[in-house]
Amino acid sequence: MSDLPDTETGDKGSYAAPALEKGLDILELLAEVGEPLSTREIAERLARSKSEIFRMVFVLQQRGYLAREAGTDRLGLSRRLFDLGIRTPAGRQLTSIVLPVMERFSETSGQVAHLVVLSRAQTVVLATTSGHLDASVIVRPGYGRPALDANSGLLILAFQSETRRRQLMREASEADKRRLEAAETERTFAEIRALGHRVAASRDILAVTDIVCPVIGPGGQAEAAILVPCLQRHSIATDEKAILRALKASCTEAGSQLSL
Repeated sequence: MSDLPDTETGDKGSYAAPALEKGLDILELLAEVGEPLSTREIAERLARSKSEIFRMVFVLQQRGYLAREAGTDRLGLSRRLFDLGIRTPAGRQLTSIVLPVMERFSETSGQVAHLVVLSRAQTVVLATTSGHLDASVIVRPGYGRPALDANSGLLILAFQSETRRRQLMREASEADKRRLEAAETERTFAEIRALGHRVAASRDILAVTDIVCPVIGPGGQAEAAILVPCLQRHSIATDEKAILRALKASCTEAGSQLSL
């Protein structure tokens, strides 16, 4: 007799796991709201008692899935789920192939580089290299923004089929879903595809120009992007064209090594 549930019968009640379901509800809620919540707020939003939520929150915090916001009683998601996500075979292959290429790029150019993917309609930095300039912009792995508000997100979306683009954005806000279908957004995607890259002022940090190129997988779509944030500094000229050429070559090299 199999220990697995008979999915064909649809008999879910026999295999209910209330504690697990409550834990998953908490994690999904915090991922959806995108900000820390107190135990009381979590209980209210999930329509459960504070005592049962407290027990689950305690365990999730002990296991490292939740982290308390400094100086408050509010809890948010830690990096634990992110770290588990990049340990999947696809995540390991991407980082194991692209990171050495990025490191060689940074050693040669001196520039910081960020490996960016899309998850839940957001950009997520998987890995960074430090470069060797005396001033750089470095963000921690796990950092992210709404895909349509980031140059790396726009670039990754530009190099997708229409179907996959919608799949990547299925958890976006309704406003962002409308933006995705707007004629202006499609023109931006078309411009990016025609150029094969994006060079634009950072949409997050002042005095920074983002240089972004896609890592194209064997299916012909962007599996990730490599972003180089170039600081604009007084009396120091940055050869953005040379950086772009080197970055394109690095992305082509990395993409050629990805497998289906």
